[in-house]
Amino acid sequence: MSFDARTVFRTGDEGVNPYRLLTAVVVPRPIAWVSSMSTDGVVNLAPHSFYTVACARPPIVQFTSVGAKDTLRNVVATGEFVVNLAYGPLLEAVNNSAAAFPHDQSEPAALGITMEPSVALRPPRVKDSPVSIECRLHSTVELGNSTVVFGNVEVITVADAVLVEGHPEYELLDPLSRLGKEEWGLHTQVRSVRRPRTPDDIGSQVPPAGDPARRSGR
Repeated sequence: MSFDARTVFRTGDEGVNPYRLLTAVVVPRPIAWVSSMSTDGVVNLAPHSFYTVACARPPIVQFTSVGAKDTLRNVVATGEFVVNLAYGPLLEAVNNSAAAFPHDQSEPAALGITMEPSVALRPPRVKDSPVSIECRLHSTVELGNSTVVFGNVEVITVADAVLVEGHPEYELLDPLSRLGKEEWGLHTQVRSVRRPRTPDDIGSQVPPAGDPARRSGR
């Protein structure tokens, strides 16, 4: 495949949709399946695919609300939210929870998604998701039509069924990802490659015989 010919898309030109282009090329994107609670006690659950870790110490995650959605209003009002891992078998539930339900209607109740109490915060977690990340609001940053939400990570719960030697195993987590258009990433192929710490390490990333990563075939 040759990459000699390219089409130039200038984001200010008429007919160019930067959002559709960015969501097609910034891929795959992990999904923050965020559960929150209104001040009236209504549980909201919605996926946000602009999501990542923002800081290692202290642990902070971030997601972006495109527009003033119920999730954003709840988080700002209560200061709490839970990120549930978007688990592969729950694809239909994750996708359906993106619908624009009325603010006084609970997505989990309407869609039959089972919730259970979180460890430290009021918003519940998705029972059938293997991971929950309980967060207290750190801050928000408004950027055009979007708001970036930062959350201090208070508690992480991981189902024992997806732990291998005490650590979350990617293939067991089976996380969904968002791609372009209506596309989703499923069952991503995994390959382990050691990260070089110095230039002298380059070229020696192949796991040696007996390495657990090599035995697993990754």
